[in-house]
Amino acid sequence: MSASRKPPHGVDRRRMVADALDRLAPRLPEFESEAILDRALASPGLRGAAPETAAWLGMVAYARHVFTEYDALLDEGYDQDSARHFVLDDLNAVLAEWGVKRRIGEEAEEA
Repeated sequence: MSASRKPPHGVDRRRMVADALDRLAPRLPEFESEAILDRALASPGLRGAAPETAAWLGMVAYARHVFTEYDALLDEGYDQDSARHFVLDDLNAVLAEWGVKRRIGEEAEEA
């Protein structure tokens, strides 16, 4: 394929992260998938990450902020570690609903 016919790099990256997200969370609603992809691809910290890593970290961050009381706990003055502790069960429940097999544990908290 000539360079002029090759899709732009961002299209390739989006597709690779989307494919990884589909594998990680097979029951993730399309609307949530698009929001997670947008967030992961816009994150400076995830730009150089492997597609599976970007999908995982983007999904976990999205679920934590949108489907738990994490932000409210931070607003109340809890530090990040404490807030993450208190929303851990809710976060894992959301991931389970999406068909994610992996669980977040306190000892293996992601960045």
